[in-house]
Amino acid sequence: MTAETADIEQAAGVLRDGGLVAVPTETVYGLGANAEDPAAVARIFEVKGRPPTHPLIVHIATADQLGDWVADVPETARILAEHFWPGPLTLVLRRGRRVPLEATGGLETVAVRVPAHPVALALLSAFGGGVAAPSANRFGSVSPTTASHVRAELGDAVDFVLDGGPCQVGVESTIVDATGEVPSVLRPGGVTREQLEAALGFPLTVPETSPVRVPGQHPSHYAPRARVVLVEPEKLVVEAEVAQETGHRVGVFAPGFLAGTPLNVHAVVEVPDSMAAYARGLYGFLRELDQRGCDLIIASLPVEAGLGLAIANRLRRAAGPRPVE
Repeated sequence: MTAETADIEQAAGVLRDGGLVAVPTETVYGLGANAEDPAAVARIFEVKGRPPTHPLIVHIATADQLGDWVADVPETARILAEHFWPGPLTLVLRRGRRVPLEATGGLETVAVRVPAHPVALALLSAFGGGVAAPSANRFGSVSPTTASHVRAELGDAVDFVLDGGPCQVGVESTIVDATGEVPSVLRPGGVTREQLEAALGFPLTVPETSPVRVPGQHPSHYAPRARVVLVEPEKLVVEAEVAQETGHRVGVFAPGFLAGTPLNVHAVVEVPDSMAAYARGLYGFLRELDQRGCDLIIASLPVEAGLGLAIANRLRRAAGPRPVE
């Protein structure tokens, strides 16, 4: 735990005063505000450039507090909370009166989780309330996994950056809609579908679209400055070298089977065979290729099982159609 007790107390004071704190979690760094302060929550949207209809996740200190923030706790939600909290799982439930509509994007549902990071939990305990926090970056861009990422992107717009070291999961939490009789996975993340199914004892769907708005659903999300193009693994080398020859500064996500293969491109990042290591490094890899001056990143999708499902989801969003400026 990098942050000192004095840092945590200072951060809690900033939250009480309506300020914004960059909060380390096991997934990514969040841009946190007092979840019960509509004006503070509104500042999150302003700083990020985030649409006000895009809901936030409310972070709480323990699973025992869930009933304080939601209208009811179905049995499936209770089971999942017991199995995976603290951890990278977010539950979508009916909003309790304690949660302002500003934090839910105007919805009558609220996304809640207990993070598994000692600094985040110490802050939540010291603050004594819920912290609404999306990722601490500009809306749609690559999520931050270190305090330096937050400072580089948001600068003085954040009142206090609480440094908890590098994030250990590296991709956002899994979001599960637990409002109905049968839950569904609205965003794959740090808890795998297989783990959820083992806990519940039945299969879960991962719908392409959902009537419930949750973070991470925009077509373009988690995107670096460079354009991202996804190709089949066997076409990766040819597509990358052709793009380089036609004038692009190409960066390549090279999977393990290409280890040692010479590539005539601007930059190469060797991605790990371990999906846990890949997830932990994913956003850092995208940032690295931006910093190395690439204008095009070519990658292929991993097998969509376990954490590979979350990695593939983030890469698809990173390669999604960009807003026209």
